[in-house]
Amino acid sequence: MTASPAEARALALLEAWNRRDLATFEGLLARDVSWYDPSMPHPPAVGREAVLAFCRAVLTAFPDFSYAIRGPVCASQDGQSCVIPWRITATHMATLRPPGFAPTGQRIVLEGVDLVQLAGDLVGRIETYFDVFQAASQALALDLRPPPHSFHERLLVTAQKLRAAWLRRRRVGQQS
Repeated sequence: MTASPAEARALALLEAWNRRDLATFEGLLARDVSWYDPSMPHPPAVGREAVLAFCRAVLTAFPDFSYAIRGPVCASQDGQSCVIPWRITATHMATLRPPGFAPTGQRIVLEGVDLVQLAGDLVGRIETYFDVFQAASQALALDLRPPPHSFHERLLVTAQKLRAAWLRRRRVGQQS
């Protein structure tokens, strides 16, 4: 079976990424490409330069970052979009800029999907979906889903309550 246009472009994009060939990666992107990834400091990245800046930041912080396709790629009937289920493995070895997260040496393994849409014959939009809590817990060495009734859970609840109280006071002050 022949790959759809979107599938062929998406697979070429992932291959270029895994080879660290950002010139080829860039050549597969539309000029006004948009990439939404919840791990970005301020998603989406819009335009080739913004996407490449994100790529460079990730590859610097996680030098062994690698994508592997973990299941069948599902293409739309018109061949202009596809969903790629993936597994990422990486080790946090350098500062992630932005925002400046220090390296933890933590190995991360994540599973998620990318939705890739073409604009003409180039990649025009990428939407990345994965469990953000799992990613943050692994990459930042912070347990964002601590065990029930643990000290860490109580600490998170206390921090949230302080933030909620601050927001309520702020809202009341704005209404006055």
